Amino acid sequence: MSDRAIRIVIVEDEKQIRRFLRMTLQAEGMVVIEAATAREGVTEVSMQKPDLVILDLGLPDRDGTEVIRQLRSWTALPILVLSARGDEDQKVNALDAGADDYLTKPFGNAELLARIRVHLRKRPSSDAQIAEPVFQFGEVVVDLMQRRVIRNGQDVHLTPIEYKLLTVLVRSAGKMLTHAQLLREVWGPGHTDRGHYLRIYMGHLRQKLEHDPARPQHIVTETGIGYRLISDRP
Repeated sequence: MSDRAIRIVIVEDEKQIRRFLRMTLQAEGMVVIEAATAREGVTEVSMQKPDLVILDLGLPDRDGTEVIRQLRSWTALPILVLSARGDEDQKVNALDAGADDYLTKPFGNAELLARIRVHLRKRPSSDAQIAEPVFQFGEVVVDLMQRRVIRNGQDVHLTPIEYKLLTVLVRSAGKMLTHAQLLREVWGPGHTDRGHYLRIYMGHLRQKLEHDPARPQHIVTETGIGYRLISDRP
């Protein structure tokens, strides 16, 4: 671990809990950035480049599980959920969305700090954790933080599945992704044998984002294997 102070973004709408967390973490020499809404939290993560995010699920402007999915589209930062929702389904949903850990309120200082230490030990280097939240290929700009896709200056409407598929491609731009990988990432582990889903939605993306969908220059097929997103042809 470098000499730089650990930076943690807390996304929590309850002021008293934020204060308790701030005092606990600052006592350990950590830098704390606070956000009371999902929108503020996503912005702070993008700007501050923290080492870890502490996230409440019950935010006033958006469910925390949606925030996890949005962050996971462009960052590998550890996400620790703190929530009063203690039932198993809520935990499973948050972890499946991409959270690294789940701690139910009320919680103790010692356990919170122990879990933070575990995730800080496992995290990659800071530069590897956050990708640029804006990606461009051809005429298309994908703003992962704002969840916007723009082509030739105009917003493109994508369905939730189309957008999720595009973000998976963007996260691995330049790399070949197999049919099974894409199906697992977008539809879940129970759908890895349903390749027709993938063909249909790749066709939709090409229709909306490629200059010539019949001869795609960016969302390209690796015959018999999968697909690859490339920013420019050599």
